[in-house]
Amino acid sequence: MRYNQCDPDMISRARRLRENMTTAERKLWSELRGRRLGGLKFRRQRPIGPYIADFVCYGPKIVVEVDGGQHGVGDMIADDFARARWLESQGFKVLRFWNIDVLQNLDSVLEKILDEAWVPDRPHRPSP
Repeated sequence: MRYNQCDPDMISRARRLRENMTTAERKLWSELRGRRLGGLKFRRQRPIGPYIADFVCYGPKIVVEVDGGQHGVGDMIADDFARARWLESQGFKVLRFWNIDVLQNLDSVLEKILDEAWVPDRPHRPSP
C-alpha cells in the first residue's frame, strides 16, 4: 500500500485520534498548525500506509511522533522501530519526542524539527 492510500477504517481512526489528542500533542499542534513553524504545512493524525502519524509535513517528508511512557517498554519498542523503518522506506524522516520534552522543552523540539526540515536551497532557516 502506498503512503497516500488508506482504507475508510483508518480515516475514522485518525479522526478519533484528532479529537482525543494528548496534552503534549495539543501543545505541539498549537505551534505547528497554520504554517506557524517556518512556513511548513503540517497535518495531524494523518494515515500513511498502515500507520497513523501524529504529525506529518509532506514537503520535506517529515513525520513527528510524540510518545508517552508506554513507548519505552515491551513490544512498543519493537513496534515503533518497525513503524519508523517502514516510514523511512517511503522516504520520510521520523522524529520522535517524549511527551515530557514537548511539555517542558518545546523550543528545543521546534528547533530540532526546523533543523530536519531545512533544505539548502532555502535562503535561510527560520527561527521557531
